[in-house]
Amino acid sequence: MAAVTMRLPVARKVVAPSGSRGEEKHLVAPGDTITTDTGYMRGHGTYVDEEKLIASVAGAVERVNKLVCVKALKTRYNGEVGDIVVGRITEVQQKRWKVETNSRLDSVLLLSSMNLPGGELRRRSAEDELAMRDYLQEGDLISAEVQSVFSDGAVSLHTRSLKYGKLGQGVLVQVSPSLVKRQKTHFHDLPCGASVILGNNGFIWIYPTTEQKDEEAGGFTTNLEPVPLSDREVISRLRNCIVALATQKMMLFDTSILYCYEASLSHQVQKPVLYTLFHTLGRDWKGCISCCEVNKLCGTAFYLSKGFCSE
Repeated sequence: MAAVTMRLPVARKVVAPSGSRGEEKHLVAPGDTITTDTGYMRGHGTYVDEEKLIASVAGAVERVNKLVCVKALKTRYNGEVGDIVVGRITEVQQKRWKVETNSRLDSVLLLSSMNLPGGELRRRSAEDELAMRDYLQEGDLISAEVQSVFSDGAVSLHTRSLKYGKLGQGVLVQVSPSLVKRQKTHFHDLPCGASVILGNNGFIWIYPTTEQKDEEAGGFTTNLEPVPLSDREVISRLRNCIVALATQKMMLFDTSILYCYEASLSHQVQKPVLYTLFHTLGRDWKGCISCCEVNKLCGTAFYLSKGFCSE
């Protein structure tokens, strides 16, 4: 009697092999051939050699209709109109400020592209030009919006909205611009008691959430009141969460940061470490704290990923 083989239908998920042709050229290195089809147009990060479209940078291939470009995985910030950026004033010039925004060239903030103290609208005078250092000086951090991009890639900024302007107490975290997810808004008040500004240029500003926002000053006054210990711990924890996400090449936006923050709540900081740190800094427990001191606090008191803080 002949053997009969019976097979029952099973729903199987077809998994493409890792080396399939469909995803072989999704990530390319410099010198890799993207396509030999002459019907495609070359975009950023590509060049044509012997009728072949070749990648000039390492990154992901993006196609828009017939346009092919390569988006670099790690690069300087390339400004686009409407981007929200966080920058540092590097130089005060005639009727303008030079701003470091993590791009190839320094950005420009014109005196005519900013709100005057109090938010008044009028033409800028010679007195305003003489008082430029009273508004913004070297080393100040600002939040701004990209107004235009020059032909050489330099960026022109503006702070005409009252939500932009000089930044006060907080922590600055620098990550790769490619890790910041583009959203409708980059100003987020997190429920944990702190706020973040996710700059498209890779500069992220973390600061305590204020209950009453004073907009009468036009973004030029900074709150120098002592930051409570609870707020400082929240800011330090958020900073380490952002660094951990950036280390793992995870996209940064309000939801991912909040999930990481909630996952880190099981790790508590030891108070003796904080007392020792503040004693080293020469401040008492309820004293003010500067940006550099907050960075030192973050680096010393919190090692969540290594299990340094155990109860």
